[in-house]
Amino acid sequence: MSHTITIKCNGCGACVKMCPADAISGEKDKLHLISADLCINCGVCGKICPEAAINDELGAVCLRMKKSAWPKPRFDLKKCVACINCIETCPVGSIGFTGRTLPKDPHNYPCLENEKTCIGCSFCALECPVDAIAMFSAPIKAAS
Repeated sequence: MSHTITIKCNGCGACVKMCPADAISGEKDKLHLISADLCINCGVCGKICPEAAINDELGAVCLRMKKSAWPKPRFDLKKCVACINCIETCPVGSIGFTGRTLPKDPHNYPCLENEKTCIGCSFCALECPVDAIAMFSAPIKAAS
């Protein structure tokens, strides 16, 4: 199953702009559709939708999140085996190499190269064979 768009959709197009798989289509101000064949279930459409018009693959309504609260990967380089699964699985190319190695270690390790493009899908953490990646959200600040 893929994510789906409900009749709450106002056709704003925010989801279309963010979808890394180009799985969403529709005309401005009209109900949009998600192609089940193209959807990769990254969830970015639901995080960005201002109308809560996206259901996840289980049918639950996705809730909008501020981009600053989207989870980001943190890498434990002591566990990392430099397999590059995380780099290859990132649908938006946010993960790259650090460009440096650790003392007495010839490996180049992954890092979040472009935090602004990261969509918080967690694919990198799910694909890590040694659990060297954990997803963390920025702390939510209390209203003043």
